[in-house]
Amino acid sequence: MAAHRKPRQRPLGGRAGRRAATLALAGAATATAFEGAGHAAPAPGPAPARAGAEADRLYREAEAATERYNGARERADAARDRLAALQDEAARHTERLNAARDALGATAAAQYRGGGLGPAMRLAFSSDPERHLRGAALAERIGDRQSVAVAALRGRLVAIGRLRAEAADHARELRVREAQAQRHKATVQNRLAAARLLLSRLTAEQRAAYEAAAHAGGGFGSAGRAARTAPDRRPAADSLRAPTTRAARAVAYAYGAIGRPYRWGATGPASYDCSGLTQAAWRAAGVSLPRTTYSQIDAGRRVPRAGLAPGDLVFFHPGLSHVGIYIGDGRMIHAPRTGSTVRIAPVDSMPWAGATRVG
Repeated sequence: MAAHRKPRQRPLGGRAGRRAATLALAGAATATAFEGAGHAAPAPGPAPARAGAEADRLYREAEAATERYNGARERADAARDRLAALQDEAARHTERLNAARDALGATAAAQYRGGGLGPAMRLAFSSDPERHLRGAALAERIGDRQSVAVAALRGRLVAIGRLRAEAADHARELRVREAQAQRHKATVQNRLAAARLLLSRLTAEQRAAYEAAAHAGGGFGSAGRAARTAPDRRPAADSLRAPTTRAARAVAYAYGAIGRPYRWGATGPASYDCSGLTQAAWRAAGVSLPRTTYSQIDAGRRVPRAGLAPGDLVFFHPGLSHVGIYIGDGRMIHAPRTGSTVRIAPVDSMPWAGATRVG
């Protein structure tokens, strides 16, 4: 029996032992990899809460850039209108200048053709000296009028030069405003593209939960707020509680816009951004509001949160980047963000910044 006993193996030591251990670990790792190859777990995506918070931030930055874009477009439009008015005024002055030049040229040509004899000789040889003297007095008066016409001509030349210089200034301002608008537009597009990419990495279930939270909260997704959704009320009831007829009309308009898509830079009627909606609502009530959130807040009288009434403009976030129209019972109608629609939401779903009463 001893002849068939398995020989006892001595443990490896030193370099040979370390090499054997390394090969054993590598073999085990390889075997594990092959065994699990058919059931490999997908690469983990972003945590839903973190992705939602980051998307919220990107959407807020996009909306802030949208308001800066709206302001730059408004200033560019004003510069363009002023430039067109200056160009029209310069063209009218140029037409009058050319007409005055033609008139003076015709008078000068007639005088040249009638020249020859001096005044004393023409009087001496005239068959009707009295008539000649009356003509000489008329010619003197015509000369005075020509002097006035020449002075007016010079004045028009100065005015045209001034108008052209002012138009050149406005043309330069227009180029600056257009460039600013393009930069803000690029910022909006970049932030929105980043938010879409981030949300595309979530599962369909996670994206649906994010959008549901955004709809319920009226804000920017899963910001951690347990927002309350109040039951909708007929617009007539909210309008009747408005402090003025104009405020009632603005509220009614906002109700009519519910369901319309958000589109940055839009002022209706097919789509709106947040300040575009409030501007359109109050325009329907006969009140002209500025284009941007940060200018609309100064368009009326500030009111405290406890004193809100239907029709008031309510503003959110430290940079005043969002606005809605208050309808009562702690609710507002607003255009939230890209990918959403005009809707009713609680005013406590976003960080409060202030309120203004217009009209």
